[in-house]
Amino acid sequence: MQTHAEQITQFRTLRTLKTPAVLRAIAIILLVGMTASIAGLLYVPWVQTAPGTGSVIALDPRDRVQNITAMVPGRIERWFVTDGQMVKRGDPIARIIDNDPMLLDRLRAERAQKLAEIQAAELAAQTAMLDVNRTGALYREGLAARRDYEAAQIKVADYRAKIAQSRAAINKVDVDLTRQSAQVVFAPRTGRIMQINAGDTATMVKQGDVLASFAPEESRRVVELYVDGRDVPLIKAGRRVRLAFEGWPAIQASGWPSVAQGMFDGRVRAIDLSASDNGLFRILVEPSPDRAPWPREPFVRLGAKVRGWVLMETVSAGFELWRQLNDFPLQWERQEKKQDQLVKPKERKIK
Repeated sequence: MQTHAEQITQFRTLRTLKTPAVLRAIAIILLVGMTASIAGLLYVPWVQTAPGTGSVIALDPRDRVQNITAMVPGRIERWFVTDGQMVKRGDPIARIIDNDPMLLDRLRAERAQKLAEIQAAELAAQTAMLDVNRTGALYREGLAARRDYEAAQIKVADYRAKIAQSRAAINKVDVDLTRQSAQVVFAPRTGRIMQINAGDTATMVKQGDVLASFAPEESRRVVELYVDGRDVPLIKAGRRVRLAFEGWPAIQASGWPSVAQGMFDGRVRAIDLSASDNGLFRILVEPSPDRAPWPREPFVRLGAKVRGWVLMETVSAGFELWRQLNDFPLQWERQEKKQDQLVKPKERKIK
């Protein structure tokens, strides 16, 4: 029986056919690539991340953008500032006057009248008290009727009631005078006037109407990120976070944080207990004290958009690909797994 090689030698055309060098090279490249890919999926480490988007905010609520409101109703007489102007604490922003230009004079006159009424009532009360003492002495000696003695006491009580009523009226006038003295609105602290919302001297405002928006100049900044609820149970305070600020050039490599460029580091400060209106959970990220500081203004301002990636467990690239294809949650922490394994036997013994 002839061998395979002997059979080929009998066919000249088949003997002249050879595999092209290009196909051989392609086959070798494909074989090496598949082998390297499989090895990479098995052994190359991949850092899992929980992505989120948010913005830069001030940690202290007093340092956030706030509204400056009218303290009294009236109309705007004068503006002391313009949009974008820097102000210091106590600088005037606007003056509001009442529709009645003589209101302050009327209030002062009313207060003076009430003081005069109190003075007159106090003198009358002193005189009535003398009458009470005289009538009481005569009543005890049997020279005056009990009715006259009680009438004198009632008169003293009436004067005292008038004095109390006048003092209450003075307190009300003082409150009105204090409110009217707040017609000039001052800056609560050093900062910048962002936008003036009211108009000119013909504009009427009510108490509590927003006159302008104000942003403090110095503030401690943090980043609020909104993360999917599936990843929140795995995020703990102190976790590292990689941040990409809006307008700041950056290249992000999700699985290899050390390769990324233009990114900044942070750490999880707090996590909200309930979901926000958008259905996502908010986490607060503060700067990492052991890493490079975040960009300062004007490069990154309050309200700037931010993208963030919370660094989680390190797994193989193949496991991460399998997880994403099956839409599984992130890997649990190894330490928590060990603790669970230690706790479960104890619980069984107790049972």
